[in-house]
Amino acid sequence: MTIAVRHATPADIPAMEALIKRSGIALSEGFYTAEQAQAVTRHVFGVDTQLVADQTYFVIEKNGQLAACGGWSKRSTLFGADRTKQGADPLLDPAREPARIRAFFVDPSAARQGLGRLLLQHCTDAAATGGFHTLELAATMPGVPLYMACGFEVVEHIELDLPDNVKVPLAKMRKSIKVE
Repeated sequence: MTIAVRHATPADIPAMEALIKRSGIALSEGFYTAEQAQAVTRHVFGVDTQLVADQTYFVIEKNGQLAACGGWSKRSTLFGADRTKQGADPLLDPAREPARIRAFFVDPSAARQGLGRLLLQHCTDAAATGGFHTLELAATMPGVPLYMACGFEVVEHIELDLPDNVKVPLAKMRKSIKVE
């Protein structure tokens, strides 16, 4: 079995969008209702192409097949795909603001095989190299156990108000990192 982490490219976007849709629905089971999973997948989840352009979004290939995607960001947006962004997305100051961990999704067939943890370590190392001392993210409920196991702490509970009066809970989480 071969596992490779590489930068996502614009050519990867259709496959990543399909993976995100599969992951958002299947891996939400037991954490969200079917209605919540469908709403957050439809209205929030997806690729933020700014991360691809910044080369801070990655894919993991397992035996040559896309198995996971996710990244980190040096920009202010905390979560959401291109369709959720409004206005400018300014750069963060690594000396006083946390880098963002963004849009982690694992194909359901590859869930709980360490790919999320591998991707998180890759992103943590890259953010530290970029001078950041802290990481911040908005976790879905299915993601909270991974992030807590990797040293993140919940700092705030958030509730998204989505169309058709669907409310989806998230957890804003934070972690200090060692800068080399």
